Order: sequence, then structure tokens, then C-alpha cells
Amino acid sequence: MGSSVGDSIEETTRFAPRFGPDGLIAAILADAASNEVLMFAWMNQEALALTLETGEAHFWSRSRRKLWRKGETSGEVFAVVEILTDCDQDALLLRAEARGQGAACHTGRRSCFYRALDPASPGALVFRNARRLIER
Repeated sequence: MGSSVGDSIEETTRFAPRFGPDGLIAAILADAASNEVLMFAWMNQEALALTLETGEAHFWSRSRRKLWRKGETSGEVFAVVEILTDCDQDALLLRAEARGQGAACHTGRRSCFYRALDPASPGALVFRNARRLIER
């Protein structure tokens, strides 16, 4: 009936990523040294395989419906140092080192997370750490 703790997805040492019904898995890109979250994207099986094979971050663009290597147009490549998976293996954390100026966001900023909800003004955003490393 039930499996032992050692056999559960939370305790196994076997990598078994759980892609969603759309064939995608959530992937967070973070700076390997500081652990700062830089961006969020999706990966399909091919993007994950290419990331493992090349050591460079690859993702699946839902809007463009195509595979892309991080930095293929901007030159802001991220070399993956380590990949972690969450407890139920349906999300990945890629710890990586920038091979350019360190701009992970397509806006030229270090991180895609450069705005915060303003607690003083519901529905408004305030900029945080929003300096552009690369002008677009």
C-alpha cells in the first residue's frame, strides 16, 4: 500500500523531474555566489538535456514556442554550476555564473525581479535594484 520513506519522491537520490501536462518544468536561475534570484523561466526535456550537456542555461519560451539558450542574442550567457530540484521534483533551481556583464533580464537589468508591490499604495509598484547593466 504505502512506500517506505526511502522510496518516496522526497527521499530518493534518483533524479526524476516531473514535467507538467504541457511538458514543462519551472526553472529559477540564481547567482551561484550570492543566491540572488535572477529570473524565472520554463524548461522542457530538450532544454534540460541541453543544459546538462553544454553547462549553459537553456529554456523553453512559451510565447515564442521555441527553445533558447540564455544569452543567444544578448551575449549574457549563464554557466550552470549546480542544479537543485525541489522536494517533489516539479521545479528546478539553476545556480549559475554570468559570462557577460551579469544582466539576466531582457531589460538589461541584473534580475527580472526589480519591482516590488508598494505597501503604501495598493496596486502600485516601486523599483528596487533597477539599474540597467546593459542599455536596450
